[in-house]
Amino acid sequence: MLWFRIKKLEDISVSLNYPDPVCGVKGSTVLLPCSFTPLKSVKIIRVGWCHEICFSLTPSVYDSKSNINNPRYRYLGDKKRNCTLQISDLQKEDDATFRFRMEADDSRASFTGQSGVRVSVMKIRSSRDDGEFKRGEAVTLNCSAAICTIHQLEVTWFRDGHALSETGPALHLSYLTAKHCGNYTCGLKKNKRTLSVPYSLHVEVLSSEVFSADKQKNERDPLLIRVTLHPRYDTHRDIVASERRHPCLIEV
Repeated sequence: MLWFRIKKLEDISVSLNYPDPVCGVKGSTVLLPCSFTPLKSVKIIRVGWCHEICFSLTPSVYDSKSNINNPRYRYLGDKKRNCTLQISDLQKEDDATFRFRMEADDSRASFTGQSGVRVSVMKIRSSRDDGEFKRGEAVTLNCSAAICTIHQLEVTWFRDGHALSETGPALHLSYLTAKHCGNYTCGLKKNKRTLSVPYSLHVEVLSSEVFSADKQKNERDPLLIRVTLHPRYDTHRDIVASERRHPCLIEV
C-alpha cells in the first residue's frame, strides 16, 4: 500500500494500491488490478495510465478525457476507487512500468502513483552464445521474464508448433544433433494459444567420426557441430510461416 500526503488540504491521506509485478507472453491479455482512495473533499475529474513518466497524462496509454485511446489498453475502473487497467495483445513495448494518475478539481489533490506496476513480457534466452560445439555438449533454453518467478509446472515448450514432453522454465538440450533443430517457443499452460516469439536453433555438422564397427554402414557420429541460436520472428504471420523457413537445412 502506498500513501501520499497532500499539503495544505485537510489532514487526510490518499492511498493507492498497486499489484505485484505482472508477467505475460506476447499476444496475451494481462490485468493490472488497482484501487485508490481519494480525498473526500475533492472531485476526481480525470484518470489515466502512463508508460514510465506520468506527470500530466501526456503521453499516456489511457486518458479518460481522450477519444483516441489505444484499444489495447482498456480502463476497467472508475473515478471513485477502482483504477484497474487491462492490456490486450501484449507487445514488446509493454515491457515497462505503468503508472496511474488521478486529477482532481483542486490541483493540489492530483497525484501519480510513482512506484507503478512493472509489466514483463516473457522471452526465451540461451545459456550459450553461437559457436562450435563438441560432441556431447548441451545448451539450455530458458523461458523467463525479467522480474517474475515462474512456477516449475506453469511453462510448456514447443518445437515447430509441436508440444514437447518437457515442462518448466528451463529446456535442457543435451548431446546436440540435427534432431534438435527447429523454432522453439514457450508459453504458460493455462493459455497455450499465446506463445513467446520463436527462438531458432540451427545445428550444422562440421565433421563426423569414421564409421564404427557397432554402427550401421550409413551412420556417422558428429564430432563437431556449429550451433546458431537467435530470436526469430516478430509477427504471428511470420510464426505461421516458420515451417517454410525452417532453420534446419542439413541433417545428420
